Amino acid sequence: MSKGQASRSNGLRPLPKTPTGIRGFDEIMGGGIPKGRPTIVCGGPGCGKTMFGVEFLVRGAMEFDEPGVLITFEESFEEMAQNVASLGFDLKGLAAQKKLAMDFVKIEPSEIEETGEYDLEGLFIRLDYAVKSVGAKRVVLDTVEALFSAFSNVAILRAEIRRLFRWLKDRNLTTVLTAERGEGALTRHGLEEYVSDCVILLDHRTRQQISTRRLRVVKYRGSAHGADEYPFLIDEQGFSVLPLSSLALSYKVSEERVPTGIADLDDMLEGKGYFRGSSILISGTAGSGKSSVCAMLADETCRRGERCLYIAFEESPSQLVRNMKSIGTDLEQWLRNGSLALEAWRPTNCGLEMHLLRIHKLIEQHKPDVVILDPVTNLIEGAEREVNSMLMRLLDYLKTKRITACFAALTSAGESQERTTTAISSLIDTWILVRDVELNGERDRCVYVLKSRGMAHSNQVREFIITSNGIRLVPAYVGAGIVLTGSARLVQETLEAAARMASGNETEKKRRESARRRAAIQAQIAVLQADLAGEESEFSELETEETTRQQQMMMDRQEMAAMRRTALPNGHAEAAKGGA
Repeated sequence: MSKGQASRSNGLRPLPKTPTGIRGFDEIMGGGIPKGRPTIVCGGPGCGKTMFGVEFLVRGAMEFDEPGVLITFEESFEEMAQNVASLGFDLKGLAAQKKLAMDFVKIEPSEIEETGEYDLEGLFIRLDYAVKSVGAKRVVLDTVEALFSAFSNVAILRAEIRRLFRWLKDRNLTTVLTAERGEGALTRHGLEEYVSDCVILLDHRTRQQISTRRLRVVKYRGSAHGADEYPFLIDEQGFSVLPLSSLALSYKVSEERVPTGIADLDDMLEGKGYFRGSSILISGTAGSGKSSVCAMLADETCRRGERCLYIAFEESPSQLVRNMKSIGTDLEQWLRNGSLALEAWRPTNCGLEMHLLRIHKLIEQHKPDVVILDPVTNLIEGAEREVNSMLMRLLDYLKTKRITACFAALTSAGESQERTTTAISSLIDTWILVRDVELNGERDRCVYVLKSRGMAHSNQVREFIITSNGIRLVPAYVGAGIVLTGSARLVQETLEAAARMASGNETEKKRRESARRRAAIQAQIAVLQADLAGEESEFSELETEETTRQQQMMMDRQEMAAMRRTALPNGHAEAAKGGA
C-alpha cells in the first residue's frame, strides 16, 4: 500500500448512526439507523409502524437527550398520546418538557380544490417551526401515504418525495417515515423505497391461528446489516427485536459444578452435579418424574442463595407449588423471598418467536442463575427445523450469560426413549433419561445418564423412587437379562437373602463337623503320644538298669581279683605265677 493510499484509508469514516434505543434492533443494524438521513418503515395494517416511530422518538428524548418531532396525518395528538400510553410512553409529559413537539396535519383529498400545482411548502414551514421549537434531532412522519394522497401527477410526486428527503438531509434530521405496504412493491407508491437510504419492512402474519411479527432490513445504504427476518414483539414495554441467527460459538465455559438437588444423582455425576452454564435435558414419558427432578434443581438453586426462573407450560404456579409439597419440596418459601420466579402460560398463546422473546425478557428482568423450561416439547407448533432453530438460539443466549439451562422433554410411550421430539439432543450437554419399567403387574421408574459432556458419569440404571422426603435412586437388580424394580426387586432381595442364609447355615454346619473331627483326631494323637512317651520311659529305665548292672558286675569282678592276689602265700603265689 502506498503512502497516499494509506492516508486515504486512514481518513475513511464509517457511516454515522443514530441508536433507536429499541431493544435488539440496534444490534442487527450495527448501531442504529443512518444519522441525518431518512428511513422508511413500511408494512401492512397493524404491523407496528406507528409504534416503531413513536418509540424511536421517546427513546431518543429519554435516553439520548435528542428531542424529536412527530408529524401525524391520521391521528390527533390526543389520540396518539392515548394509544401509546399502554406502552408506558408519556407524550404529553415529554411535550411539556420541550423534548417532543407534535403537529397533526389533516389532509383530506376530497376537501382539496386543485387551483395549481400542489407541493409540500406548507409542510416544510410547519415542520421547520416544530423542529426549532424543541431543537429536534429526530423526526417521524406518520404516514407518507396520507401526505402524498393529493398528488395525482407521478412526476410531481417523485419530485416532491426527493425534495422532502433532501430538505430533511440538509438539516441533518434523522427521520423515520412510515409507509403502507403496496401491491408488488414495498410501499404504495413504489417510490419512497428507492429514494430512502434505509428501508425496514414490518410484517404481521398468521400461521395455524397463531400470529407472529417479523422485521426485515430490506435496504441500508453505506452499512452492513442483518438481512434475515427477525421476530419482534410489542408489549407493555414497547418494541423488542430478537436476532434470528445463533450467536458465535465463542462463549467461555465454567469448571464450577452445581448440585442437582438429588444426592444420589450427584453421585452418578462424579458426586458433583452439573457444570455451571451447561444445558441439561430431562426426558421421559408422562408421569415419569421429570417435573420433580426440575423442582429439586430449583429448590437446590434457591437454597444456595442463587436465583431460578421456572417456566411451566402445563401447570399453574400454585398447582406446581402444591404438587411439589407432596415430595417434601417447598417452593413457596423461595417465591416469597424472590429467589424463585415461577412463570406459566399456555404454549398456544403465541408463536415460537414470541415465546423466545418473552423468555429473553424474563431473563433480563429476573437475572437468574438457572432457567427451567417444563416441558420444552410443548412449544412445538411448527416445523421441527423451526423448533430446533428457536431452541438453539435460546441455548446459545443462555450459554453466553453462563446460565444453567434445564429442559424437560416429553417422549411418547412406545417410541425410542433415546430420541427427542425436538431433535435437540445434540445441543445438550447432559442428558438424563427417566423411563417406566413394567414388571409383575406394576410400573416402576428407572433413571440413567445417557450422556454428560466433560465428566465421567455412571452407566448404571438406577431405580427412581419419589418419596415424601424427596427423590432417592437405589441400585436396580438385574436378573434374566432385565432390570428388576419395585416388588420384583424386593422378591429378588428376599431370595438372595434366603440364599445367603442357607449358604451361611451350611457353612456353619461344615465348620462344626470339621471342629468335631479335629478334636477327635487330636484326642487320638494325644493317646498315641502318651503311649509312645510310656514306651520311651520304660526303654530309658531299662537302659539305666542295664548300665548300672554292668557297672556293678565290673566292680565285683575287680574286687574279686584283688582279693585273690592278697589271700595266697608268697611261695604259692610265685608257684602259681610260674605255673602260669
